[in-house]
Amino acid sequence: MNIKDKQLISSARTTGVWYLMMAISGILGFMVFHSQIFVSSNPEQTLTNLIELESTARIRLLLEFAIVISQALTAVWFFKLFKDNYEWEAWTLGIWGMVNALVIMISAISIASAIGVANSDISTMEDKVVLIEVFQNIISNAWGIGGLFFGLWLFPMGFIVIKSKRMPIWLGRVIILGGIGYLISTAIRYAGIDFSFNRLLILPATIGEFWMIGYLLIFGIRPSNE
Repeated sequence: MNIKDKQLISSARTTGVWYLMMAISGILGFMVFHSQIFVSSNPEQTLTNLIELESTARIRLLLEFAIVISQALTAVWFFKLFKDNYEWEAWTLGIWGMVNALVIMISAISIASAIGVANSDISTMEDKVVLIEVFQNIISNAWGIGGLFFGLWLFPMGFIVIKSKRMPIWLGRVIILGGIGYLISTAIRYAGIDFSFNRLLILPATIGEFWMIGYLLIFGIRPSNE
């Protein structure tokens, strides 16, 4: 194995670390802490939670920061990993990954604003409830419409994996399938179609991304002579 391959394996494992941090912060922030504070279609209860569970709400906010930072670093390290041999694809992967970070930043701004309004000196609770409902909708739609780019950034990632053959080809195929699933799922949701299995459409993306994280951390990337 030459020096360049060793450097690429090191970069790949670093990419895996950032990707894992993004996954962990996403699971804790969006899937664990979010529902403890933000109650769908109930801004009154959300307001109560933001006041009475302010420390939990701030943990939720800090986890959103962690998602933004780790997503941005993952995008940058993917670009670094593939830029020498797949420049156009690497740029696409990096840029679309950074868009993901910006989308989540919108959510973070809204969470911070909701905490601020809930604990402010605004005179009437009715005014607070209206503002909380607005911020709650922004958070939900940032993550919802963000599904477009959550899916798009998987296409160049999967394409590079398949084209380079330096990772399992089926990994690339599953990732691309996951990207398609994200796009279809987002379109169905915002078309107002009642499809009870909509969440299953993003299952390939979940499988592919955790497979990618594991491969990066354990193997890095295959040497160029394989």
